[in-house]
Amino acid sequence: MTQPIPTAVDEVAQICQNLLRIDTTNFGGNEGAGERLAAEYVMELLTEVGLDPEFYESAPGRSNVVIRLEGQDPTRDALVLHGHLDVVPAQADEWSVDPFGGELIDGMLWGRGAVDMKDMVAMMLAVVRQMAREGRKPSRDVIVAFFADEEAGGVYGAEYSVANRPDLFEGATEAISEVGGYSTMINGQRAYLLQTAEKSLNWLRLIADGRAGHGSQVAEDNAVTKVAAAIARIGQHKWAYQTPPTVDQLLRGVSDLTGLPYEPENPELIDNLINAMGPAARFVGATVRNSTNPTRLSAGYKENVIPRTAEATIDARFLPGYEDEAMAKLIELAGPDIRIEPVHQATALEVPFSGNLVDAMTSSLLAEDPGAVVLPYMLSGGTDNKSLSSLGIIGYGFAPLQLPEDLDFPAMFHGVDERVPVSALEFGVKVLDRLLANC
Repeated sequence: MTQPIPTAVDEVAQICQNLLRIDTTNFGGNEGAGERLAAEYVMELLTEVGLDPEFYESAPGRSNVVIRLEGQDPTRDALVLHGHLDVVPAQADEWSVDPFGGELIDGMLWGRGAVDMKDMVAMMLAVVRQMAREGRKPSRDVIVAFFADEEAGGVYGAEYSVANRPDLFEGATEAISEVGGYSTMINGQRAYLLQTAEKSLNWLRLIADGRAGHGSQVAEDNAVTKVAAAIARIGQHKWAYQTPPTVDQLLRGVSDLTGLPYEPENPELIDNLINAMGPAARFVGATVRNSTNPTRLSAGYKENVIPRTAEATIDARFLPGYEDEAMAKLIELAGPDIRIEPVHQATALEVPFSGNLVDAMTSSLLAEDPGAVVLPYMLSGGTDNKSLSSLGIIGYGFAPLQLPEDLDFPAMFHGVDERVPVSALEFGVKVLDRLLANC
């Protein structure tokens, strides 16, 4: 008896589970084993259904996979559908399960990368495999990319790819990445947040010089004191509320759903609207102002030696349209005794909540959940869309998931006990399949 051909819904959970069991921890720089085992698994799944993906590495173990699917109308501009294979570190003793066990518990898959972003990688693979088996083409050329190193800025992944293999993205004008298209409840109404903007990424090193000497001496020129004072000023600075177009449009939509008043110049009213968004408030609350968080501090080599230099690092995320003025303020807060050097920087992004692709994403969601609404929002973090933007490709965040109301989804990102409902994956592949057919 002929076995039925598996569908994306049939396969997505198993693919995700297998990916979660591959440790692709990214410690930054070029440490660790890299993404090769996961990339080889991706290659296996794609070649098994007759596709011919390209595998390439930016350094040993830093593996990327790209395949171009021919569309029904190849004369149209191409779409890039991309995900990353790496994950942030997980401290196993903090978790209630093995972070790389891929355990299925009460309908949820647990593991590092369950939402960031092996869930979407699994959905991409499951949908592409189903289309290949059925001989279906997307509406236009779709470049499906699986990148290394997103969690450390994409140096060995998307950034490397656009610099060294721009040919892979020829003809592409739009892209879809992570952290958008997920649901939240607002005043009893399910709303899907489609990501149309993201803050800039600025990892900055602050350096102070002083006079080295014996720890028992009076030290009026102390590098540690200078750096400590600078990061205290920066870390304690209260950035003013600002509402770029994406945030303004989101807050107006939440106001319409809740009946709560909105005034762009009123922080209290803005906070009320954000708090009405359930778990999504964790993401949205970081998109109404710039942020500058001290993350590291280092100086000295012995208790009784005053060091000549001291350093700290700042993770600064600036709103689109406000980057120059925010950087000027940061320099002012650091003070004249501090040198600022970039560790890694990437631009803020903001694109319209309109156009054919947005319409297709919206209609694909509403076809599976007709009573819902779709709103734009800004991501406080960053995605590989930053790298693709250097090729003139505009990017959106769209990893569609219908989530339980009580799941604190934003807390899963880089958090402990990261997990995703299997039902959300199954919902996602249906939406993604519709999107590729109609985008």
